[in-house]
Amino acid sequence: MSYPISDHYDGRRFFNPEPTARAADGRRLSFFSILRARLRRNPETWANWPGHVENNHHPVPAAEPPTVSFIGHSTFLLRLPGLSILTDPVFSARCSPSQFAGPKRVRAPGIALHHLPHVDLILLSHNHYDHMDIISLRKLRARFPKVHIVTTLGNAMYLRKKGISGAVELDWWQSHTHGEAVLTVTPARHFAARTLYDRNATLWGGMFIEHQDRRIYFAGDTGATKFFAEIRARLGAPDLALLPIGAYEPRWFMGPVHMNPQDAVQAFAALEAKRAIGMHFGTFQLTAEAIGAPEQDLAAAREEAGIAEDLFFTLDCGETIRL
Repeated sequence: MSYPISDHYDGRRFFNPEPTARAADGRRLSFFSILRARLRRNPETWANWPGHVENNHHPVPAAEPPTVSFIGHSTFLLRLPGLSILTDPVFSARCSPSQFAGPKRVRAPGIALHHLPHVDLILLSHNHYDHMDIISLRKLRARFPKVHIVTTLGNAMYLRKKGISGAVELDWWQSHTHGEAVLTVTPARHFAARTLYDRNATLWGGMFIEHQDRRIYFAGDTGATKFFAEIRARLGAPDLALLPIGAYEPRWFMGPVHMNPQDAVQAFAALEAKRAIGMHFGTFQLTAEAIGAPEQDLAAAREEAGIAEDLFFTLDCGETIRL
């Protein structure tokens, strides 16, 4: 399918206005190159992760909305008045083309899929396996037949081929209204691929939610980018920003497409967000840093920037807080 030529689409492929295609040593970046690096990892440079981490017990969210619950990785349950939203829902054991190989989750979902309260809307930022999980999407559509899906350009056709119809796909800065909510896809510095042959055939991005008097920004997956300041200028300062802080080592390889905690703190400042919650850590080992490094590095970056702990923090897997 073809889309209008733009500053991020050349008529065949999507691309980043900021360079991301190659790592510092010239190697081409792709989801599969990350998988290869993981499978061929050097024990001297790849930290050992535990095989399993037991979740602390947290009750299924019962408080009146608005609340936010961290399910794991980039999956949040946002409960707003009259609207319940899931971001990049991944409940499967692996984020991989196969459930027999590839990155395996070390923590169970903080809320099991069959324990979820009603879900009205699913936001899909892009098509990587740790963000678009077809198994989970099929189960969610079976459990909530009327759930709506909003995603980025090119993904609706793929989902339809997988038996998941009706997704709304948007370009950067395009908006969709769902009830009282206005959802806007925002630029991100990343890439897309499901196979060896479809690199950047679909778009990637974040999602900005405006609902009643609240603004919530879900960054999806992104490297450090000039677009954070533009998001603030065009859509306003978010009351809450959900920002990735993990899967960032080694920097020469991951730097163009994944923020580290220091980048995330700078994004928090550029967005002028009131509060931020870290995500994209501690569930699947995708890169070389230790399982606890993102939270430790976030604490150090926050202290260096003079940001109070209650302004940019992480949630325990399954934890719910009121907005």
